[in-house]
Amino acid sequence: MITRGVRTFIDHFDRAQSFTTTPGMNGWTIKDTSSSGTPTYLTITEDGGAAKLTTVNTSEAEIITLYQNDILIYDVAQLQNIWWIAKVAGVDAVTTLTLGVAAAQNDTDDSVVTNAWFRMEGTASTSLLVVETDDGTNDNNDVATGKTLSSVYKKLLVDFTNGLADVRFFVDGERVADGTLFDMSDLTAGLNVQPWVQIQKASGTGVPAVTLAQFGVQYSYAYGA
Repeated sequence: MITRGVRTFIDHFDRAQSFTTTPGMNGWTIKDTSSSGTPTYLTITEDGGAAKLTTVNTSEAEIITLYQNDILIYDVAQLQNIWWIAKVAGVDAVTTLTLGVAAAQNDTDDSVVTNAWFRMEGTASTSLLVVETDDGTNDNNDVATGKTLSSVYKKLLVDFTNGLADVRFFVDGERVADGTLFDMSDLTAGLNVQPWVQIQKASGTGVPAVTLAQFGVQYSYAYGA
Protein backbone atom coordinates (compact mmCIF):
# COMPACT_ATOMS: atom_id res chain seq x y z
CA MET A 1 0.00 0.00 0.00
CA ILE A 2 1.29 3.48 -0.87
CA THR A 3 0.32 6.51 1.18
CA ARG A 4 0.76 9.86 -0.51
CA GLY A 5 -0.06 13.38 0.56
CA VAL A 6 1.06 16.94 1.11
CA ARG A 7 2.18 18.31 4.44
CA THR A 8 2.23 21.93 5.53
CA PHE A 9 4.32 23.14 8.43
CA ILE A 10 4.15 26.74 9.66
CA ASP A 11 6.14 28.18 12.54
CA HIS A 12 4.89 31.50 13.94
CA PHE A 13 7.63 31.65 16.61
CA ASP A 14 4.86 32.27 19.15
CA ARG A 15 6.64 31.14 22.29
CA ALA A 16 9.49 32.03 24.63
CA GLN A 17 12.68 30.66 23.10
CA SER A 18 16.31 31.68 22.96
CA PHE A 19 18.01 29.93 20.04
CA THR A 20 21.27 28.14 20.81
CA THR A 21 23.86 25.97 19.11
CA THR A 22 21.86 22.95 20.31
CA PRO A 23 18.76 22.20 18.22
CA GLY A 24 15.67 23.41 20.06
CA MET A 25 11.94 23.50 19.38
CA ASN A 26 11.17 22.57 15.75
CA GLY A 27 14.88 21.96 15.19
CA TRP A 28 15.92 25.62 15.11
CA THR A 29 19.62 26.10 15.77
CA ILE A 30 21.97 29.09 15.80
CA LYS A 31 25.49 29.43 14.50
CA ASP A 32 27.20 32.63 15.69
CA THR A 33 30.71 33.59 14.54
CA SER A 34 31.08 36.71 16.70
CA SER A 35 34.21 36.78 18.85
CA SER A 36 33.88 39.77 21.17
CA GLY A 37 30.30 40.94 20.75
CA THR A 38 27.12 39.26 21.94
CA PRO A 39 24.46 39.22 19.20
CA THR A 40 20.93 38.21 20.23
CA TYR A 41 18.66 35.61 18.68
CA LEU A 42 15.38 34.87 20.37
CA THR A 43 11.65 35.06 20.03
CA ILE A 44 10.21 38.46 20.88
CA THR A 45 6.99 39.95 22.23
CA GLU A 46 4.98 40.80 19.14
CA ASP A 47 1.38 40.12 18.12
CA GLY A 48 1.32 36.63 16.67
CA GLY A 49 4.94 35.92 17.60
CA ALA A 50 8.26 36.54 15.88
CA ALA A 51 11.94 35.62 16.03
CA LYS A 52 14.66 38.25 15.81
CA LEU A 53 18.35 37.96 14.94
CA THR A 54 20.32 41.08 15.84
CA THR A 55 24.02 41.83 15.49
CA VAL A 56 25.75 43.97 18.10
CA ASN A 57 27.64 47.26 17.86
CA THR A 58 31.02 45.67 18.53
CA SER A 59 33.32 46.54 15.64
CA GLU A 60 33.96 43.08 14.19
CA ALA A 61 32.72 40.71 11.52
CA GLU A 62 29.65 38.78 12.67
CA ILE A 63 27.62 36.03 11.02
CA ILE A 64 24.39 34.71 12.52
CA THR A 65 22.66 31.72 10.94
CA LEU A 66 19.25 30.33 11.90
CA TYR A 67 19.03 26.86 10.38
CA GLN A 68 18.41 23.19 11.21
CA ASN A 69 21.95 22.31 12.33
CA ASP A 70 22.66 20.86 8.87
CA ILE A 71 19.94 18.24 9.27
CA LEU A 72 18.78 18.49 5.65
CA ILE A 73 15.18 17.43 6.05
CA TYR A 74 13.65 18.46 2.71
CA ASP A 75 14.21 16.73 -0.62
CA VAL A 76 14.10 19.61 -3.10
CA ALA A 77 12.17 17.43 -5.56
CA GLN A 78 9.35 17.09 -3.00
CA LEU A 79 9.10 20.77 -2.10
CA GLN A 80 6.08 22.72 -3.28
CA ASN A 81 6.50 26.07 -1.55
CA ILE A 82 8.66 27.56 1.17
CA TRP A 83 8.29 31.05 2.59
CA TRP A 84 9.45 33.51 5.18
CA ILE A 85 7.55 36.55 6.43
CA ALA A 86 10.30 38.99 7.36
CA LYS A 87 11.37 42.58 7.88
CA VAL A 88 14.77 44.17 8.50
CA ALA A 89 16.37 47.06 10.32
CA GLY A 90 19.79 48.69 10.30
CA VAL A 91 20.91 47.22 6.97
CA ASP A 92 24.01 49.09 5.82
CA ALA A 93 26.72 48.80 3.18
CA VAL A 94 28.49 45.95 4.99
CA THR A 95 25.35 43.84 5.58
CA THR A 96 24.42 40.66 3.73
CA LEU A 97 21.17 38.75 4.31
CA THR A 98 19.86 35.54 2.76
CA LEU A 99 16.49 33.85 3.41
CA GLY A 100 15.24 30.65 1.82
CA VAL A 101 16.42 27.06 1.81
CA ALA A 102 19.97 25.78 1.50
CA ALA A 103 22.23 22.78 1.86
CA ALA A 104 24.96 22.56 4.52
CA GLN A 105 25.84 25.86 6.19
CA ASN A 106 28.77 27.91 4.99
CA ASP A 107 29.75 31.35 6.27
CA THR A 108 30.26 32.39 2.65
CA ASP A 109 26.79 32.35 1.08
CA ASP A 110 28.03 31.73 -2.46
CA SER A 111 29.86 28.61 -1.27
CA VAL A 112 26.61 26.87 -0.27
CA VAL A 113 26.32 24.12 -2.85
CA THR A 114 22.51 24.16 -3.19
CA ASN A 115 20.21 27.08 -2.50
CA ALA A 116 17.03 28.90 -3.47
CA TRP A 117 16.76 32.18 -1.61
CA PHE A 118 16.17 35.90 -1.40
CA ARG A 119 19.23 38.05 -0.80
CA MET A 120 20.12 41.59 0.26
CA GLU A 121 23.65 42.75 -0.49
CA GLY A 122 24.36 46.04 1.26
CA THR A 123 27.26 46.90 -1.02
CA ALA A 124 24.76 47.11 -3.89
CA SER A 125 21.65 48.36 -2.04
CA THR A 126 20.45 48.56 1.56
CA SER A 127 16.85 47.81 0.61
CA LEU A 128 16.57 46.02 -2.75
CA LEU A 129 15.94 42.27 -2.89
CA VAL A 130 17.58 39.93 -5.38
CA VAL A 131 16.97 36.19 -5.82
CA GLU A 132 19.30 33.28 -6.45
CA THR A 133 19.31 29.54 -7.14
CA ASP A 134 22.17 27.07 -7.39
CA ASP A 135 21.99 23.32 -8.06
CA GLY A 136 25.73 22.78 -8.38
CA THR A 137 25.60 23.24 -12.16
CA ASN A 138 23.12 26.01 -12.92
CA ASP A 139 23.92 29.09 -10.84
CA ASN A 140 21.74 32.21 -11.03
CA ASN A 141 23.13 35.02 -8.90
CA ASP A 142 21.81 38.45 -7.90
CA VAL A 143 18.74 38.53 -10.15
CA ALA A 144 16.85 41.76 -9.52
CA THR A 145 13.26 41.61 -8.24
CA GLY A 146 12.43 45.32 -8.25
CA LYS A 147 11.17 44.83 -4.67
CA THR A 148 12.52 46.12 -1.38
CA LEU A 149 12.61 44.83 2.17
CA SER A 150 12.74 47.22 5.10
CA SER A 151 10.70 47.90 8.25
CA VAL A 152 7.42 46.39 6.99
CA TYR A 153 6.79 42.65 6.88
CA LYS A 154 6.75 41.01 3.46
CA LYS A 155 6.10 37.40 2.47
CA LEU A 156 9.01 35.98 0.49
CA LEU A 157 7.98 32.73 -1.22
CA VAL A 158 9.86 30.25 -3.38
CA ASP A 159 7.57 28.10 -5.57
CA PHE A 160 8.71 24.66 -6.79
CA THR A 161 5.33 23.48 -8.15
CA ASN A 162 6.33 24.01 -11.80
CA GLY A 163 9.20 21.56 -11.42
CA LEU A 164 12.88 21.98 -10.70
CA ALA A 165 13.50 23.36 -14.19
CA ASP A 166 11.28 26.36 -13.42
CA VAL A 167 11.60 27.55 -9.82
CA ARG A 168 9.71 30.79 -9.21
CA PHE A 169 9.87 33.62 -6.67
CA PHE A 170 7.08 35.76 -5.22
CA VAL A 171 6.97 38.82 -2.95
CA ASP A 172 3.61 39.37 -1.26
CA GLY A 173 1.96 37.19 -3.88
CA GLU A 174 3.46 38.95 -6.90
CA ARG A 175 5.85 37.01 -9.09
CA VAL A 176 9.29 38.60 -9.39
CA ALA A 177 12.35 38.07 -11.62
CA ASP A 178 10.12 36.29 -14.15
CA GLY A 179 12.46 37.19 -16.98
CA THR A 180 14.99 34.65 -15.69
CA LEU A 181 14.61 30.86 -15.84
CA PHE A 182 15.67 29.43 -12.48
CA ASP A 183 16.66 25.87 -13.36
CA MET A 184 17.60 23.46 -10.54
CA SER A 185 17.00 20.28 -12.55
CA ASP A 186 20.64 19.18 -12.44
CA LEU A 187 20.40 18.70 -8.70
CA THR A 188 22.01 15.49 -7.52
CA ALA A 189 19.34 13.03 -6.37
CA GLY A 190 19.00 12.96 -2.60
CA LEU A 191 20.75 16.28 -2.02
CA ASN A 192 18.41 17.85 0.51
CA VAL A 193 18.04 21.32 1.99
CA GLN A 194 17.05 23.02 5.23
CA PRO A 195 15.33 26.29 6.17
CA TRP A 196 17.89 29.07 6.20
CA VAL A 197 18.34 32.65 7.35
CA GLN A 198 21.83 34.16 7.51
CA ILE A 199 22.55 37.77 8.40
CA GLN A 200 26.07 39.13 8.58
CA LYS A 201 28.07 42.29 8.79
CA ALA A 202 31.61 42.50 7.50
CA SER A 203 32.82 45.12 9.98
CA GLY A 204 31.87 48.25 11.88
CA THR A 205 29.53 49.15 14.70
CA GLY A 206 26.24 48.83 12.82
CA VAL A 207 23.48 46.59 14.18
CA PRO A 208 21.62 45.06 11.23
CA ALA A 209 18.75 42.81 12.27
CA VAL A 210 16.09 40.59 10.71
CA THR A 211 12.73 39.80 12.30
CA LEU A 212 10.85 36.68 11.22
CA ALA A 213 7.10 36.47 11.78
CA GLN A 214 6.68 33.14 10.03
CA PHE A 215 8.37 30.26 8.30
CA GLY A 216 6.25 27.94 6.18
CA VAL A 217 6.78 24.92 3.95
CA GLN A 218 4.56 22.64 1.86
CA TYR A 219 5.99 19.36 0.63
CA SER A 220 4.75 16.09 -0.80
CA TYR A 221 5.46 12.68 0.70
CA ALA A 222 4.92 9.03 -0.16
CA TYR A 223 5.24 5.94 2.01
CA GLY A 224 5.23 2.38 0.74
CA ALA A 225 6.46 0.44 -2.25
